[in-house]
Amino acid sequence: MGVAALDPRTDLFPNVKGWDALRDYDLEATTLWDFPAQSPGTTEFGDHRFNGVTPSPLVMNLVRRYTRTGDLVVDAMAGSGTALDVARALGRRALAFDLAPRRPDIVRNDARRLPLPDESVDLHFVDPPYSDNVRYSDDPACVGRLPCGEDAFLESLEAVARELHRTLKPGRVLGWLISDEYRRGRFTPVGFLTFEMLGKYFEPVDVISVARHHDRSGNPMWEHRARRYGFYLRGFKYLFIVRKPSTQVLEGRFE
Repeated sequence: MGVAALDPRTDLFPNVKGWDALRDYDLEATTLWDFPAQSPGTTEFGDHRFNGVTPSPLVMNLVRRYTRTGDLVVDAMAGSGTALDVARALGRRALAFDLAPRRPDIVRNDARRLPLPDESVDLHFVDPPYSDNVRYSDDPACVGRLPCGEDAFLESLEAVARELHRTLKPGRVLGWLISDEYRRGRFTPVGFLTFEMLGKYFEPVDVISVARHHDRSGNPMWEHRARRYGFYLRGFKYLFIVRKPSTQVLEGRFE
């Protein structure tokens, strides 16, 4: 008798509802990723009400391109758990950490000190605060309590980058989502500063512009203020895709 073929709906994807939402999803082909909603279809990944929530199709693209079934995906600043939900729905092992966990499957932990062995992670994703514009936590260690114009902010991001580098396997990928800030007449190029910092530890794979449609500032009131007072609302975020250097770089799509 022959060996029965694997059914990806049951054998590889225990979250069948999640697989139904993802199975017909196409990978992005350009460096402009424009998502009309936080989650595709009727299945929700993470919580769309969470301030600054990550677009789940963004994580889907990273997981599908740079990991295989069973690989370990880690989100060290998990927020509402979008990356955790996506990775599990795609049949990957997943861990999520946050200083202020909002779910029991997110472990309370500081991203600057991960409880993980060296070179144990197949894909890191991180979507950190880009200033103190949103209060994510009352914990004094929260990076989101630091203004991006202070040296301590970028120093904290670099401490996170060092931990992600330590725990990432050689040749594997980190996706880092970040935005610039304009506040009180001052523009801070957080994205450029972060990319320069990441270059100390990783080699670049590509830079993606992520358009935002579910952001709270995208409403007529803020658009009116931007036009009247001569400033620009943040229309996109940077997704920096970088790789931990290796003598044998892993190329191509993994799925």
